[in-house]
Amino acid sequence: MALTAGLVLFIVFILMLAISVPISVSIVIASMAAILTVLPWDMAIFTAGQKIVTGLDSFTLLAVPFFILSGILMNNGGIAERLINFAKVLVGKMPGSLAHTNVLGNMLFGSLSGSSVAAAAAIGGVMGPLQKKEGYDPKFSAAVNIASAPTGLIIPPSGTLIIYSLVSGGTSVAALFIAGYIPGILWGLACMVVAYVIAKRRKYPVSERVSLKVALKTFLDAIPSLLMIVIVIGGILAGVFTATEAAAVAVAYTFILAIAYRAVKLKDMPRIIMETVEITAVIMLLVAASSIMSWVMAFTGIPTAISNMIMGISDSPIIILLVINIFLLFLGTFMDITPAVLIFTPIFLPIVMSFGMDPIHFGIMMVMNLSIGNITPPVGSALFVGASIAKLDLEDVVKPLLPFYAAIIIVLLLVTYIPEISMVLPRLLGY
Repeated sequence: MALTAGLVLFIVFILMLAISVPISVSIVIASMAAILTVLPWDMAIFTAGQKIVTGLDSFTLLAVPFFILSGILMNNGGIAERLINFAKVLVGKMPGSLAHTNVLGNMLFGSLSGSSVAAAAAIGGVMGPLQKKEGYDPKFSAAVNIASAPTGLIIPPSGTLIIYSLVSGGTSVAALFIAGYIPGILWGLACMVVAYVIAKRRKYPVSERVSLKVALKTFLDAIPSLLMIVIVIGGILAGVFTATEAAAVAVAYTFILAIAYRAVKLKDMPRIIMETVEITAVIMLLVAASSIMSWVMAFTGIPTAISNMIMGISDSPIIILLVINIFLLFLGTFMDITPAVLIFTPIFLPIVMSFGMDPIHFGIMMVMNLSIGNITPPVGSALFVGASIAKLDLEDVVKPLLPFYAAIIIVLLLVTYIPEISMVLPRLLGY
């Protein structure tokens, strides 16, 4: 009977996705269909309702709407331009300096907003016209912007890592945040290396060196925005507040900053809060639906079956991690990162822990892997937004993205097979 329920779950879920039913609805329908094969209707409804309530009953999840609101305030608060000016100073006179500015801008703004889409739109919207004016190929500019946009999903504070913490059974959010710094920076550096090589070959112009006075003023202008990272992450590490409380602090700080910059007015707040509610509702629906599916999978033994299948391929951790990475890369091309983390963490985490992989290390690997799906066809959200901002068709940007894909996957493999990249900072700080 458990086997039948598992088959029903899989077949109905794939069928729902094939006919373009929203993924959260697909999860609920497939889960209910599977439950009904083993329980009567009244018990099925009761069980589903119970799992929804327990799945959402989490203090940690409160951080999600707060970080979303903080990101939206950041996106509306005139902060992107200050971060871009700061990034220009950092890259100096490197070949393709505007492209490097775009990458650094995405890393800074993406980490503050926690959204690859927001970074691609805000930074790309400013940098695209500037690069076009300097003679950069618009397709190359769009590729740089798109490739570096997801760095903010790994560099903290990251809402995705909070979701992983919840579904992995309480992995330390602070440890995950700290672990994300080096992999996220490596992603950005990989994009900069590719951009440097292409810019050098095409002889793209170099920005003029700014005076010390201008550089100092630019840095001072950016300090209030950069301080949010110090306050949020520093507060968590110092034990002043939890990750959830840090999210609330981030909202208060970002609101004050946006008002001070006169980029957000009180009359804008209803619209901003409504946008926050809409995004939060989508995520919470996914969490609730995935709670039902997780119970069904555990009941039917699907994680054990998949584990046995993967372990049957090889007993080498190197091969197993490669198989998991390939599966997640494929999965990320058509599934959003949040449901993928919710559904597949309970399946893969026990496998990797069986040969000694730390949950923190696996979380960074998994989130980084699935973040690549944000910039790959057919459904990459940052890919679509980046192409739209550049006023290009999707086909125009995929080919220029290929060398960036290669560089990012190399970084993913380094993160996968060299645990110290993710673990050195958490260990130094005692996690």
